[in-house]
Formats: sequence, C-alpha cells, structure tokens
Amino acid sequence: MTTITIDESALEGMESLLGDQFADTLTFCCSEFQRLGSEVLANLGSDKEAAARHAHSLKSNAAQFGAASLSKLAQSIEQALNQNDLATAEQNSQSLDVQVSGSVEKLQAWFANR
Repeated sequence: MTTITIDESALEGMESLLGDQFADTLTFCCSEFQRLGSEVLANLGSDKEAAARHAHSLKSNAAQFGAASLSKLAQSIEQALNQNDLATAEQNSQSLDVQVSGSVEKLQAWFANR
C-alpha cells in the first residue's frame, strides 16, 4: 500500500500567495503532475537525462503544492538517475502512477472542502 502525504500548510501558503488564481493554478499543477509522471516513466529506459529533468520538475512542483510524498518519490527517482542507478530508479518508479493519482485526488478533495 502506498501512503499519500499532503502538507496542508504548503497548500495554504500557496493559496494565500496566489489568491484568486489558486484554483486554476492547482488544477494546472495537478495536470502537470500527471504529465511529468508520464514523462518520467516514458523516458526512464531510453533517456536518463530527460527522465531526471522531469523527475526534478515533478519534485519541485509537488513540493510547492504540498504533495509531500509525491515530491519525495520524485526526488528519490531523480537522485537514482543522477547516480546512474537505473535499477533503483525503476524500482521507485513502480509506485509513481499511484502516487500521482493519489496526490491529485487528495489535493482536489482538500480544495473541495475549503
């Protein structure tokens, strides 16, 4: 079972910073999580540098919007790729889709309950 962790203080900070733009930006970020996760997986076996770049972007975006466990997973994939440890990167990426979809679901639920 994959644990999905959301840092609500990060979300509240972004909401305070973005004001009226928060809802649209959150929606965009959730779609970016999905796109970047797919790019990591698509490039993992063929273009290590591209996979690492996408993992880095996913890590940063997820952290900004409180998707803490997704950010941590993306960081572990990025580090493994940067250390040329493809086996670890592939192992960690096995839960990437679940982490992305679970994080998006929890972020949307958090916003819906505001």
